[in-house]
Amino acid sequence: MPLIEVSIARGRSPEQLRSLINELHQAAEKAVGAVPENTTVIIREIEHEHWSRGNRTIAERNAAATN
Repeated sequence: MPLIEVSIARGRSPEQLRSLINELHQAAEKAVGAVPENTTVIIREIEHEHWSRGNRTIAERNAAATN
């Protein structure tokens, strides 16, 4: 019973998120023989102000890129 959790920056379309869910389900089936009905996928969308790398948030990097 795989539980797949993904954190991703907010901003993807519903279609992109649905595609990601589908691909994760297929990967679990292929890699470990998971049954789709027993596979759970959780996608957490993180606000750009709440995600940082190198002490700069995504929001800060985006703002710097537009200036």
